[in-house]
Amino acid sequence: MVARVMGALMRAILVALLVATPALLLPSQATATTEIVLMLAILAATLTFIEYTTRYPSLVEFRDAPPINRLRFASLFLMLFFLTVIVNHVIAPTPLSAMVDRLGEIAGQALDFPYSPVHLAILMLPAEESPAVVDMVRRCAGLAYVIQLITIAVFIVLVRITGWPANAGVFNVWINLPLFDPTAGGDVIRRLQRDGQLNIALGALLPFLFPALVTIVSAITGPVMSSSPNVLIWMLSAWGFLPASMIIRGIATLRVAELIEDKRRRAYASAKAMQTA
Repeated sequence: MVARVMGALMRAILVALLVATPALLLPSQATATTEIVLMLAILAATLTFIEYTTRYPSLVEFRDAPPINRLRFASLFLMLFFLTVIVNHVIAPTPLSAMVDRLGEIAGQALDFPYSPVHLAILMLPAEESPAVVDMVRRCAGLAYVIQLITIAVFIVLVRITGWPANAGVFNVWINLPLFDPTAGGDVIRRLQRDGQLNIALGALLPFLFPALVTIVSAITGPVMSSSPNVLIWMLSAWGFLPASMIIRGIATLRVAELIEDKRRRAYASAKAMQTA
């Protein structure tokens, strides 16, 4: 019990730091919403602490199947951190920010071509936006997309080389997939496969659909993507993180279906062998 509470407390602190990262790194004049950020950080930390101290699952998937959630956390943190550093380079340049900005420039220029996700992310900006902001968004989007691709590739390697989740011990479907009801009807394997394929398809399409959705909302309510540092960082981080998270979930769900199918096949073979013996 003590170990569970300490682990939950550490996760809550890390989540709070993640939420507060842009506000902590940007100069005070660039962050006029300190109270809101503090409130959101406390709320996220509280929900995380409650989730990981309870024995029974609620919303967080793959809670006891590391390192999937750790990989997600690291991906989002890296996006927030690097994008904040790039935005901060315009305000208060440092040697570190210059290096990260250069990496973003290389990634942005390489990935900014017609109909690419990075090019569509730039189109989320208002038409009258300054060239300096457009260039900064190109660097941020390019680096976020590279982190997204690396995150997916790392998880695929973990699944294929380490045999996740079998390498972590017994996989409990109820705890790790609390939103999946195995008694809802239909074959469990087919439902998991359909769910995984849908997540992968949506994750692959989301970098293209997200800018289109923002453009439509901006046309109705006014510009959603502004030059505010916090808005830029969180919008582009969401644009980069959500597709990676969905694709990882899809791959993980297909892997779980594969394990269940393999176990079912072995059980049928064993039962048949016993009948013929």
